[in-house]
Amino acid sequence: MTSPDNDLWQQCWKDQQIDFHQLRVNELLVRFWPRLGLPPGSRVFVPLCGKSLDMLWLRQQGYQVVGVELSPLAVEAFFRENRLPARRRELGSLSCWESGDLSLFCGDFFALTQAELGPVDAVYDRAALTALPEAVRPAYLAHLGRIVPPSCDIFLLTTEDLESGESHAAHQETAEEITSLYATVFHIELSHVENALETDPLDPNAAPIPVAHKVYHLSPR
Repeated sequence: MTSPDNDLWQQCWKDQQIDFHQLRVNELLVRFWPRLGLPPGSRVFVPLCGKSLDMLWLRQQGYQVVGVELSPLAVEAFFRENRLPARRRELGSLSCWESGDLSLFCGDFFALTQAELGPVDAVYDRAALTALPEAVRPAYLAHLGRIVPPSCDIFLLTTEDLESGESHAAHQETAEEITSLYATVFHIELSHVENALETDPLDPNAAPIPVAHKVYHLSPR
């Protein structure tokens, strides 16, 4: 299976329409990741990783980091911009770029197998889930469940847009979609909600809109 947004995602990188890329490490990751209590040396999987600097931060905390990203332009840029020498090897429809204890698979997330991914101790999902069309999200979680151990915790960051007329108070609880997607397999802890006004990266000239940034810790039942 491939996401219907694959071609659009590839085109965004070709056109350098990547306002979604954060130029610094995510502050919510830095503040709340330590609550997982994951020991150094653990292996952290970052799906749909782009060229996120969060992966460098995780490595600096002593973790092994493995990501998967569709766009070869994003993968090449990550290693080039961070001056990391990388060894590349081909794995069927995927390629794997490795630099010490940091590895990125380049290709379709749905083509990645458990054998190729290897052992994983935790998943860091920063808007990977919400970057996908809603119709694809259940398939994303089903495939994630096939390739990572059932004992994995998930550190999930989401951003919710407030609809016209909604108050911030309406977004202080766990989102219904998160409950419907995860509750049968995971205990869901909403660790933090942070309200903000932000410009839509796809429409930077539009007026800022109210959003709620949420930090979830999902632990297996």
